This record gives sequence, C-alpha cells and structure tokens, in this order.
Amino acid sequence: QVQLVDSGGGLVQAGGSLRLSCAASKSIFSITRMGWYRQAPGKERDVVAVITIDGGSTAYADSVKGRFTISRDNAENTLFLQMNSLKPEDTAVYYCYAIYMYRGYWGQGTQVTVSS
Repeated sequence: QVQLVDSGGGLVQAGGSLRLSCAASKSIFSITRMGWYRQAPGKERDVVAVITIDGGSTAYADSVKGRFTISRDNAENTLFLQMNSLKPEDTAVYYCYAIYMYRGYWGQGTQVTVSS
C-alpha cells in the first residue's frame, strides 16, 4: 500500500496562487503514475493534471493549461501542483492520486476556494 497526504489548500482571491503538495509514503520511483483530480460540489471528480514517474511526461485538463503546473520532488517523495491565475471555477476539493503495483490510491483531499 501507499499513503498519500494532501496539503496546501486554502482560500484565495481570483488571480491568486496556491501550491498543493502530496507526500507519498513510498518512494515515488515505485509509483507508476501520479496526478491531481478535483471535485466541485455536485460534480464528478475530474482529472486536473497527471505526470509519469519514469519519463516525467505531463498532461493537463484544457481548463487549467497554462495556469497549473504539476511537478515532483523525487528525493522528498512529493508531488506538487502549482496553481496560478486562479479562478472561482477552480473551487473544489483537490485529491492526489497514485498508481502503485497496479492499484490506485487517493489522498484525503484539500479544499481550494477561490473568491471573486
């Protein structure tokens, strides 16, 4: 198993920035893929950004391209999501996700609220 601990959420005004972190209990070299998802009230959980651990390839939802950046710190077993130019529609609970040994694992989520 792998435990994921999300942090970094908060309340920010539109146009502001936040940096989310996801600390993994295993070396992220043993994790196939990691990513960030978000779920707004009354909506389904959707992918925001993903990154492959071996090649470092990234992909983003169209709604966040150019504003969000996913990255990792291999030495600290931590995944990040830098969020800039935040909009009220980015308000959601953000979840870290990892695929380890062919199974998916979720963090507990961190609330991001963007005021207009």
